[in-house]
Amino acid sequence: MRTVELLGDAGLEEAVRAAWRRLDEAGLPSLARHRHPTNRPHLTLASVAEFPPGATEAIGRALRGLPVLVQLGGLHFFGGRAGMLAWAVDGGEALRDLQAQVWSALDGAARNPLHEPAVWTPHISLARRLSPDQVPLAGQVTGESVRDGKLDRARSYDSLTRTVRPLP
Repeated sequence: MRTVELLGDAGLEEAVRAAWRRLDEAGLPSLARHRHPTNRPHLTLASVAEFPPGATEAIGRALRGLPVLVQLGGLHFFGGRAGMLAWAVDGGEALRDLQAQVWSALDGAARNPLHEPAVWTPHISLARRLSPDQVPLAGQVTGESVRDGKLDRARSYDSLTRTVRPLP
């Protein structure tokens, strides 16, 4: 799997890492426990089995829209196997347009349907494998306060090689 991810400015990254630490210190699941060097706060725009021909150039054109001003705030819990807790990301039409352009750039590839623009939920993950009964405490620990910042860089993660590379 290959992803297209946006990274936040220093303030956003530190806000997310601080929430990761608070969850961990409370004994709750947290992405702070994921020690791989590629682990960092990010927003996934799309994921595919492999980039189709010409996709990198088209993605680069879409990324000319960076930086995108955003607000983190409000919690989402994605149940099911993942049990994922995340902060919602509001970047208005600028973020939605950018994501739709990236989705289109990957046309012809086996795209993850959760990233289809009509169903995509912009978020930055805080924890995985959280049970529904842990959500209230996790919400207290992380807080739902709004944090302003910008998404200003992009990368791609390759799940086979467990490596990242910057995107133009």
